[in-house]
Amino acid sequence: MVNGEQPQAQAQDLEIESLDEFDRTVHGGTLDGYRLQSVDLTDRTDDLLRTDTSGAIFLGCPMESAAADKVRADGAMVFPPVPNLPFDPYRGLLYSPDQLFEGLTEGGYETTPDARAYEWFQRTKADGDIFASMLRSVHDDAISDALDELLVGTRVVGVMGGHAMARGTDAYAGAARLGRSLTRTGLTVATGGGPGAMEAANLGAYAACHPDGMLDEALELLAAAPSFDPSISHWARAAFDVRARWPKGDASVGVPTWFYGHEPPNAFASHIAKYFANATREDGLLARSNAGVIFLPGAAGTVQEIFDNATPNYYESRGEPTPMVLVDRAHWTERLPTWPLLQALARERSMESRIALVDSVDEAPEALARLTAA
Repeated sequence: MVNGEQPQAQAQDLEIESLDEFDRTVHGGTLDGYRLQSVDLTDRTDDLLRTDTSGAIFLGCPMESAAADKVRADGAMVFPPVPNLPFDPYRGLLYSPDQLFEGLTEGGYETTPDARAYEWFQRTKADGDIFASMLRSVHDDAISDALDELLVGTRVVGVMGGHAMARGTDAYAGAARLGRSLTRTGLTVATGGGPGAMEAANLGAYAACHPDGMLDEALELLAAAPSFDPSISHWARAAFDVRARWPKGDASVGVPTWFYGHEPPNAFASHIAKYFANATREDGLLARSNAGVIFLPGAAGTVQEIFDNATPNYYESRGEPTPMVLVDRAHWTERLPTWPLLQALARERSMESRIALVDSVDEAPEALARLTAA
């Protein structure tokens, strides 16, 4: 399971992403070959002046002019911070809910970094500006790097489902129980990071370390703000109220996107990998779900995710096929008859023993375990 804190750099890791890592490394006398990401070095001028920085790369690291001149003279590459951006393209760590929703209480969702990043994206995505495009790409690569570092050695189960699933419904409660059950088995839950089924699964993961009654109470409190429409602020504040009442929940991952600006991230995923490019986000989330994926009822987006996941399983392009569990027989055989096509694709291939259709969400953990053992 993912720990509540971001991982420390490994011995062979040449990335420095915090002042603590900088202080430990600089005592060795050299930064040659290191990559420093978004570390504020304005108070480390003396260290930089006496340390070999040849071969180092500084990505968005504020520093005094004397230090900047010296490290450039050493031969280091310096990519200065980009002013007037609502996001950091060089960030070394994933987002937390508190970071994305900063200012929610005082000014409402519209003032938060999440909302301002979406506004910037809407304003720049179609103007053909190569600089804006580059910034988005650099940001998304940095997020992917941070996500990989977080999940090293972790068993990740994806939980997919639609954003329309409202708080206060039986379906939402079922998705939350699913997230709790999976987390209690030692798996790390990863979702699309948005509202609805995604939020419910992250909520359940958050509740896993608390007594069972906590989830029931949380569901009741959240039902007072059933949807992010019409007020994202009201919806988000209800989630932060739950977190404040029951702090220190278990960790899980959310992988949302600013491409869908109408879907805010949820506050129950402790680690948020938010992307500008939805295609990168979709493929990355599924590729990292190495313990399988559970698909709750959804619409076009969830259907797309099913076949995005089925394709590498069909061709075994990522190795041995991973489990796929579809939940709600009527939904996937009648309303959106995805299951018959998935069965046909899997027939007489190794993925055939790794797919299952169950009637209810409460059956999904057992089905996942059965397919894992197959």
